Amino acid sequence: MKYQIRLDVNYDYAAAVSDARHILRVRPREDAGQSVETVKTTVEPRPDEIAPEHDFFDNRVDAVAFFSPHTALAVRMQATVTIDRPAPPLSETPSLAALTEAAAASRAVDAASPIHHLGASRRIADMPAIATYASAILGSRSRASGEAVLALNRQIHEDFAYAPGTTDVATTIEDAFAARRGVCQDFAQVMIAGLRACGVPARYVSGFLRTDPPEGQPRLEGADAMHAWVEAWLGERCGWVGFDPTNAVVAGNDHIVVALGRDYDDAQPIAGAFITAGGQRTRHRADVMPID
Repeated sequence: MKYQIRLDVNYDYAAAVSDARHILRVRPREDAGQSVETVKTTVEPRPDEIAPEHDFFDNRVDAVAFFSPHTALAVRMQATVTIDRPAPPLSETPSLAALTEAAAASRAVDAASPIHHLGASRRIADMPAIATYASAILGSRSRASGEAVLALNRQIHEDFAYAPGTTDVATTIEDAFAARRGVCQDFAQVMIAGLRACGVPARYVSGFLRTDPPEGQPRLEGADAMHAWVEAWLGERCGWVGFDPTNAVVAGNDHIVVALGRDYDDAQPIAGAFITAGGQRTRHRADVMPID
C-alpha cells in the first residue's frame, strides 16, 4: 500500500522567542516492511542552522536552531511511503518462558537489541499494580508469546477509555493507569510497562495511521494526529512486532513508523528548548491518504 502523508505542526508564542533549538522526528523511517519514496521537511521561519542526522535508535532527525526573534513556528512534513507488512505468525512465536529467557541472555548492543527495552526508562518505571495487571492477562508461561501480547493489547483497549483532552504529555503512567482513560500515548506506555515487568522487551513507536479506512471498515482512533503504539520483541525469528492498544489491532499496512525508543521522550516529534516569556498554543494535523 502506498500513501501520501502530510503533517503540519504550528506553534504560536505569546511573546517573541529570542533563541531556540529543536529536534524534529517527523520523517518516516526506512524499516522492515516500510520504504520511503520521497520526503520533504520545511520549517518556517527558516532555521539559522539545520543538520539532518540519525539518533541512537536510527530515527531520522533534523536538528534546527534559531537565533533571531520569532513569534510562531511551523513545521511541515510531506512524504510518499510504501508499506508491505505481512501479518506476523503469532501462534508460532516462542513461549513466554523461552522468550523472556532469550531476552535476558541477549548481549547485543545495537539499536534493535531487546536489551535496551527491558528495564525502566525516564517515563516508564516499575509499577507493581501494572505488573500484576499484565501478568494476569499474559497468563501461562507456556503460552505463545505473540498470542499473550495480543491478549494484553486487546484487554487494554477493553479496559481503557479513549478520551482526548483528559491527559497531556506530562501525564504519568501511574495516573493514566489509575484513571483508565487517556490517549494513544498513555495506552502505549501502560502496555510497555506491563510487558517489561513480565520480562518481555517492549518499545514505544511514534507514527501515523491511515486517515481514510478501506470501505466497510471502521476508522481507527487517533488518525487525525500523530499516533503511538507498541512493538514487542518476539524472538529472533519474528523480531519486533507492532501492537496498537488504542485500536486493539496488530500494526499492519495502516501504520507508518516515524520513530522508535524506550518511551515518548525518545520518539517525540518535536523536542528542544527556547527562550521566551508567556505561554504557547499548538496546532497539529496529520493526513495519510492511499494513492494506489
